[in-house]
Amino acid sequence: MKGLIQRVSEASVTVDGREIASIGKGLLLLLGVERDDSPSEAKELCRKILSYRVFPDEQGRMNVNVQDAGGSILVVPQFTLAADTSSGTRPGFSLAAAPELANSLYHDFLNITRNQMGRERVEGGEFGADMKVALLNDGPVTFLLEVSRKH
Repeated sequence: MKGLIQRVSEASVTVDGREIASIGKGLLLLLGVERDDSPSEAKELCRKILSYRVFPDEQGRMNVNVQDAGGSILVVPQFTLAADTSSGTRPGFSLAAAPELANSLYHDFLNITRNQMGRERVEGGEFGADMKVALLNDGPVTFLLEVSRKH
């Protein structure tokens, strides 16, 4: 499971011309689910993201996590993060989870995050939709976080 986090001043998702989710200060998370992922990877990635220190402290150093910064999270399912780009000029998607598994783990991730942060601080995109994602990247600060599968 992969999560591309971006520290944002604001972010939103629009589907069919209608805004379905938005946050102010916080993290925009693009979530990629791979075929061997399970709920344990969702839980571990959530723990990692919520504790990752990307917000400035009093000295301006990245030393504060999203929860302590009072931020929110907008989680957007992004199957292209699971692409194999190791060869050629066209991505392969053999590593990506099947839609049913990816949708289930996306919702698991949302529920875990909402349980940790509170429902009012976690928004989500729409799985399988053609989403328009808008953001004002703060920094810019962007990190790719991954958790390994446990066999």
